[in-house]
Amino acid sequence: MVRFIHERYQKRTRNSRTCYRRPASHQQMWPLGKLKVWCLQFMLIPKLLWPLLVHEICSTTVEAIEAKINKFTRRWLGVPPGLTDVAMYCRKAKLRLPLKSILEEYKCGKARLLSMLEDSEDPVVKTVQPTIKTGRKWKVVEAVDEAKECLKIKEVIGQTQTDRKGLGSSTAKWWSKAEGKEKRDMVINEIRLNEDSRRVQKAVQQPQWTNWDNALQKSLTWNEIWHMAPLRISFLKRSVYDLLPSNANLVRWGKKEDLTCPLCQGRQTTEHVLSSCKIALSQGRYTWRHNRVLQELAAIISTAKGETTIPNIHNRGRR
Repeated sequence: MVRFIHERYQKRTRNSRTCYRRPASHQQMWPLGKLKVWCLQFMLIPKLLWPLLVHEICSTTVEAIEAKINKFTRRWLGVPPGLTDVAMYCRKAKLRLPLKSILEEYKCGKARLLSMLEDSEDPVVKTVQPTIKTGRKWKVVEAVDEAKECLKIKEVIGQTQTDRKGLGSSTAKWWSKAEGKEKRDMVINEIRLNEDSRRVQKAVQQPQWTNWDNALQKSLTWNEIWHMAPLRISFLKRSVYDLLPSNANLVRWGKKEDLTCPLCQGRQTTEHVLSSCKIALSQGRYTWRHNRVLQELAAIISTAKGETTIPNIHNRGRR
């Protein structure tokens, strides 16, 4: 599908009346990797979900499909191959991507189908015990019963304080007061929360974002991703999950032996590179781009005033 769209785009460009060679900057702006991920999320996965939900396919097969999808998604987004599912699909992460997990959608679809069969008003469907086979590793009946028990326990506990929010700042839906579709939605939401917990538990080493209580969650939209510069998503993910090639990470990966900073001789971690190096801060390296903009504005104002000397903004930023 992606190759067909790309070939059609090139053919339309060749057959246009005003045929000209596009500059290198335009070729770099062509988001082929992001286009592949978009086609995967909105074209391929919805088409795969229908036969997965209709036919009796075990969850192990769906896990193998998701592993293959994750491999190519990481490659197209430019993130490291070792990036876990927490960074790609977890809703509790500080930086969330608008990606759907085919395994999570498969489980939610099976649970929704079972709930619809159990809550059916047709007497024939009620008398027949619904059997939905999903393999031995994950069973939809046990997952739905566990979600219902969790919802009942939450109702017994009552509304609690979450994060730094005060009591009464958020509303909660109770299982005993819900009916019909609302109950099914609550069960599906509980299964999604269980999937997030499973991803976090499966991760071997958690980064520092789990301790960031004051940091706000950032949810990227497809509109923001389309307007991002190349490798911007890769840098955001690497910086949040401590995967930038700092000296400390290079030593951990076996690529380097010295982990000291070449400027201040301190331990060069990702936090040290981004905001904590005293020598780089005193030299104005963190404010270089901001000072360049101020320098251009100062030059325009000085020219309008008729002054011959232009103030140096860079020296002011190094105080």
